[in-house]
Amino acid sequence: MVDIPDVKIGIISCSGEEMAEGTISRIATRKVLDELRPQQTCTICLPLFIAGDNQEREFARAHPTITVDGCEKLCAKKATEKHSGNVSASINVKDFMKGGELLANRRVLGEREAEIADRVARKIVDYVDEIISRKGGK
Repeated sequence: MVDIPDVKIGIISCSGEEMAEGTISRIATRKVLDELRPQQTCTICLPLFIAGDNQEREFARAHPTITVDGCEKLCAKKATEKHSGNVSASINVKDFMKGGELLANRRVLGEREAEIADRVARKIVDYVDEIISRKGGK
């Protein structure tokens, strides 16, 4: 595991409730925040960010950010780039699914959805560790 870095990394997750991929993005993000890299990461609230919260936007300007989107609309990535600048990394949950795969439930993750969330969380961690390495973190 990586030591606590000198820089905190923001993770901006999809807030879409209408599809399972949005739930997967939030579950994966929480896993990273709570279990896998709690000292190195924090979350940025996408709805507040879009609504114009200066604290959220300033954090994303000053710190590396990773966006985790649930679909090809890329709301988290596009909003971050529009209001705070380029993101350090971007993930789309759809890229972790087999072509055309439909997920069963948008609110309660089954075994298949939980496995996708775990893979997404591992990819977020890969990006966190890469960013820390580039920034010269401990």
